[in-house]
Amino acid sequence: MSTTNTTNHIGRKVSRIRELRGMKQEALAMELGVSQQTVSNIEKSATIESDLLAQLAKILGVTPEAIENFSEEAVFNIINNTFTSHDTSTLHAINIHPTFNPVDKLIEAHEENKRLYERLLQAEKDKATYLEELLRNK
Repeated sequence: MSTTNTTNHIGRKVSRIRELRGMKQEALAMELGVSQQTVSNIEKSATIESDLLAQLAKILGVTPEAIENFSEEAVFNIINNTFTSHDTSTLHAINIHPTFNPVDKLIEAHEENKRLYERLLQAEKDKATYLEELLRNK
């Protein structure tokens, strides 16, 4: 007995693409100008009208054909075939080693804050001196 679904359920495909895009039903509903419940009903539908499918495709950043031909197996095959830890580019992407010492950067930021505070303090002293001079000249 096969557990794979042989029907071309467009609503489920829209739902899965939306999830892969990191979009919530509320966001899709807002883009479509409908309620979240309407989006839920669309995603439960086995078929979708072509004009609505075109709108959904545009919002999701794909073509209507991409939705109709979407296959989760294909997505996983692409991920499995392109992401390997044996590839030096992915190895470097995973194992990031900064070329600076974070503690040194923290100390530099502290020193910069100290210099800025001293400049601010000096500006306040200069302002107070200027105001005292103005009062004496009256």
